Amino acid sequence: MKEFKKTIANEISYTGVGLHHGEITTITFKPADSRSGVVFIRTDLPDNPEIPADIDNVMDISRGTTLGVSKKIFVSTVEHVLAAVKGLKIDNIRCEVNGPEVPVADGSASVFLKLLKEAGIVEQEEEREYFELTEPISFSAPDDNVDIVIVPSNELKITFMVDYQHKNLGTQYTWLPSLDVFEDDFAPARTFCFLHEILALREAGLIKGGSLDNALVVADPEKDIEELEKLKKIFNYQGDIKVSENGLLLNTTELRFYNEFVRHKVVDLIGDISLLGMPIKGHILAARSGHKTNVELVKKLKQILKKQELQKIYQKKKTTDIVFDINAIMKILPHRYPFLLVDKITDFVPGESITGMKNVTMNEPFFQGHFPDHPVMPGVLIVEAMAQTGGIMLLNTMSNPEEYVAYFASIDNVKFRKPVLPGDTLRFELKAISMKTFITKMHGDAYVGDEKVCEGDFLAKVVKK
Repeated sequence: MKEFKKTIANEISYTGVGLHHGEITTITFKPADSRSGVVFIRTDLPDNPEIPADIDNVMDISRGTTLGVSKKIFVSTVEHVLAAVKGLKIDNIRCEVNGPEVPVADGSASVFLKLLKEAGIVEQEEEREYFELTEPISFSAPDDNVDIVIVPSNELKITFMVDYQHKNLGTQYTWLPSLDVFEDDFAPARTFCFLHEILALREAGLIKGGSLDNALVVADPEKDIEELEKLKKIFNYQGDIKVSENGLLLNTTELRFYNEFVRHKVVDLIGDISLLGMPIKGHILAARSGHKTNVELVKKLKQILKKQELQKIYQKKKTTDIVFDINAIMKILPHRYPFLLVDKITDFVPGESITGMKNVTMNEPFFQGHFPDHPVMPGVLIVEAMAQTGGIMLLNTMSNPEEYVAYFASIDNVKFRKPVLPGDTLRFELKAISMKTFITKMHGDAYVGDEKVCEGDFLAKVVKK
């Protein structure tokens, strides 16, 4: 059954304080066309610059997600808005903000979700596309004690676990079986902070707009009255600050859910994964993840998505062990017989690495003269084949690679370790050392089986044909 993209029907606004900057700002939601995606607009800056909600625009993850296109053009704490948009399956929307940060509201996604529903949600003519996994993906960050696995599924599902070293909080677990339950079961869950973190956050210039009304503050039962007095000064709070009977929360209403903390982690995750720019069909199993690791996960998914998009363009026949076959390669590279020296691409991580293969047969034209009685593949052609493999990765950083060609500016540190003979299968593994818009430095290794036969460093430049 076809699904169609959605936007809102009418304009609607909300005004409140920003959690970290402490400024009063207004966010105005407006309808957008079917190919806009989610875009933030800073209406307080000259020319109203736009900031697409894209993983490539994440510039800070200090206790929230900040998107920006430069040091001066950014918008902070967008994750709750993005979660509300995602939770309602809205694909295209314009979010105008007249300051550096989205209002925090009550610390949940619920306020924004209700506003968007009030504005009305309408279908658009363009069909919705999904990012679908063909195999499980795992991601770990040992230093942060985070593990995430995503497995194929017919819709987005999330299983999340946290375990805090706090005797009254401990381990919490939840699962979201589909976005259909997000509004009632997850959107109301509020952001939270531990008491011992507040002083450090203030010293870092954060939570200027924080209060006991827009966040859950988790107490440390061992803290004495003196620490609570410091907290009063930080928040400029005139009344008494009380610890709940279970020694868990300061001056707050009852928890909205018995496991509200882990549910809010799901809210943050949904907001962050929306930065992929395409809805996901997959079951995410996450342990102790936060904004930092959420963003790293989405970056990994973006690489896979880019690879899938390139395969749709160039690779007609899909196989499990080939990214680009020779027909796809000929659409990307300008080389032709007898100088096309890559037969297939077997692995490709856009912007990071690529693996190509070359079957060296006795029919290669260069064997006629190199050497008639002792056929050996010329070393310069091994280097050229590596360069062509790297060129495929480099050209695919452009939106229209067929209009460009890659020229190599320098090749350094080349070493030949073993002759390549008829019947060998060459495997070229290239990794990007640095990538800029039109120039890239790469390191390449060539193997026959497990033996390295050649290596070198390449500096290449992309120019228009």
